[in-house]
Amino acid sequence: MPSRAATEHRYEKLTWPEINDAVALNKVCIVPCGAVEQHGPHLPLDVDLVCPGGIAHGTGRNIPEQVLVLPTLAYGYTGHVMDFPGTINTHYETFIKQVLDVTQSLAYHGFKKIILLNGHGSNMPNLDLAARRTNLETDAECVVCAWWSLLTVDKEFLPSWRESKFPGGCAHACELETSLYLYLDEENVRKDKIKNGKIAMNEDDSPFNWVDLFGAGPATIISWTSSYSETGVLGEPECATKEKGERAYNEAVKQLCRFVDYYQKRPVDRRHKEQRPEPTMRIPWNQRDTL
Repeated sequence: MPSRAATEHRYEKLTWPEINDAVALNKVCIVPCGAVEQHGPHLPLDVDLVCPGGIAHGTGRNIPEQVLVLPTLAYGYTGHVMDFPGTINTHYETFIKQVLDVTQSLAYHGFKKIILLNGHGSNMPNLDLAARRTNLETDAECVVCAWWSLLTVDKEFLPSWRESKFPGGCAHACELETSLYLYLDEENVRKDKIKNGKIAMNEDDSPFNWVDLFGAGPATIISWTSSYSETGVLGEPECATKEKGERAYNEAVKQLCRFVDYYQKRPVDRRHKEQRPEPTMRIPWNQRDTL
């Protein structure tokens, strides 16, 4: 009979002896990372928690023998959204340190493969730094992935799925987020308030300054959200349907399962030093560095 560690994908439901068993199974840890922030008049504040958490747990249910899903990190970097009530901001240094506390704890216990599954766009540069620091400062390997980027693996998926304009139709509280939320938690969508929202920078028709979940201009200005959105809706949620949400969910889960299978088996990268003569001091910011 399989052990509890082999059949349970929820990290917090294991006991400490079962965590040792999960380490022995070489399980990949998925850490959903989100935010509590406005998503227009029609979506609740927890969109960036529900979406990555739903996809992470869907992956865990499909391949529990390979995955552990941690509780979602709820508070992200959202300072630019504070003109809209309800948004909770975490200082970027606090956020990065919190993520590092989690990844370093996992590495200490013996987990060597970690995925930061992001649900909030402005977390990305901070999560990228946290993942890089994990790779340099622990003996684990960490990668960051935005859940929506999983929809780009199969090049035929998005063209067959998306109806909103590009760029801008899928950006925030948009066709994609609204569709997925309709699938995961339909009863909490205020359907009578669904209305498309303009993105001021996109209206400039500049080749440099534009934004979409699936691309951005080479010199896009990201400032206060209220400076380029009247309602906090960036895109075309009127194109959203529950059926589209189900398709997006299934595609994201399928591709995350595929990535876990590749990532779990992939050898951890190993460094080598090229200094001649050998360095006479440790790298000051890396406690793991050796002479």
